[in-house]
Amino acid sequence: MKSRTTILSLGLLFTAAYAAPLLSPQLRLTPSEVDSMQAHDSGAGTSGVAGIRTTVISGDPTRDGPYTIRLSVPANTKIQAHTHRDDRTAIVVSGLWYFGYGPVAGTAAEKALPAGSFYTEPGGLAHFAETRADSVVVYISGNGPTDTVYVK
Repeated sequence: MKSRTTILSLGLLFTAAYAAPLLSPQLRLTPSEVDSMQAHDSGAGTSGVAGIRTTVISGDPTRDGPYTIRLSVPANTKIQAHTHRDDRTAIVVSGLWYFGYGPVAGTAAEKALPAGSFYTEPGGLAHFAETRADSVVVYISGNGPTDTVYVK
């Protein structure tokens, strides 16, 4: 009985080790490789604001599982208060991103986040953002499926 359990355990371990790379492919992307990926004007988990370009870096934000997207936001862009169903984390890669929490967008609630900054977008919590003189690039990761619902 002990050898059968050992064989079964080894079989499960082998199966998990084999399946893991298929579920989470290894990625190593340089900035120029990310730049060459197809970008869209909108998509799952994005604001849909004109001028913002979204690139899916990893995963699929419309399906179950982890994903990472890159938002490229032009200067002088405002994103009104909205929520997402999933918990998300983000890193500002370039520019100066003004980000705030609450159901109404307003500069008094914003914090200026320069490149290298980290922030969260908890599921169901309203937040908003804007750019001013600089364009901004932000990487956002979550566990899909995601959505965007604007606060009325």
